[in-house]
Amino acid sequence: MAEFFRKKKKVCYMCTGKNIDYKDVETLKKYINDKGKILPRRVTGACARHQRYIAGQIKRARSIGLLPYTK
Repeated sequence: MAEFFRKKKKVCYMCTGKNIDYKDVETLKKYINDKGKILPRRVTGACARHQRYIAGQIKRARSIGLLPYTK
């Protein structure tokens, strides 16, 4: 018997009322992998609007030296 289980849909972290800033490096590290690449939406669970916002904050933190471009 093949039973199919649906995965629980991830809820966008920022839609729940939380805010992410480029200065909050520990939170931004959850959205990059071990090589320093930005994780996709299907992995992070963020909505499209907030995924673009997160990517912008990561790029801003990289440019001022808070996050590395690569590891």
